[in-house]
Amino acid sequence: MARATSDETVFHAIACPTRRALLDALANGEQNVGELVAAVDMSQSAVSQQLGVLKRSGLVTERAIGRYRHYSLRPEPLLEVDVWFARYRELLERQLDSLGRVLDEMPDEDSEALPRKRRPS
Repeated sequence: MARATSDETVFHAIACPTRRALLDALANGEQNVGELVAAVDMSQSAVSQQLGVLKRSGLVTERAIGRYRHYSLRPEPLLEVDVWFARYRELLERQLDSLGRVLDEMPDEDSEALPRKRRPS
């Protein structure tokens, strides 16, 4: 099996905020380039360049209808990211659980101890 070049990996594809915005737009369904240009407010050539990276990574498919190209999200490659992130998710959850325990052990502030606002006389 051939190894993907660095600009063909899913990780490279999702590293760019513009490409993530394109994926977000495509999560709503198939769209043509004009619709994607409007969604990310960029030039058509810039969107086409970013779509090329997304296609090479396998996250986007292209379909020709006449002279128009329509793009669809192909989310399966994102499973690779989810598997990689799972161990960090577990670490984060453990840290949040620890923080929760510390907060639970802190005494509640007495509402009488809080300063009251003065009322105008």
